[in-house]
Amino acid sequence: MDLSLSGSSPLPIYRQLFDQLCSQILDGRLKSGDALPPIRTVARELSISVIPVKRAWEELEAAGFIESFVGRGCFIAPMGTDKLQKLKQAMAADKLSDAAAYCRGLGLSREEAAALLRDAWDSTEP
Repeated sequence: MDLSLSGSSPLPIYRQLFDQLCSQILDGRLKSGDALPPIRTVARELSISVIPVKRAWEELEAAGFIESFVGRGCFIAPMGTDKLQKLKQAMAADKLSDAAAYCRGLGLSREEAAALLRDAWDSTEP
């Protein structure tokens, strides 16, 4: 598990942790059944309070990415193909919803925003 925090990010610490762990689960770096380190260990290694780590773990569990077991810890939840696809779509929808609201706030039309997404998509192709 590879985690890094950015003090210049507009995202709160718990959300940075949540997003990074989601990405690592969705791209297969973390697999079903893998144990997450204890909250206190992560907080100590990142030199932060346990509060944002605990919140990130709670959000991950609420979203279905992890399972917690009293006395055993937290583990990556089983991920069938359907569940994995639904989680990927939910994460993308969340990010695109923010982007759509931002574009609307700038006064861009739906077509202009869609063109920007297509351009961004094309510029990230390998």
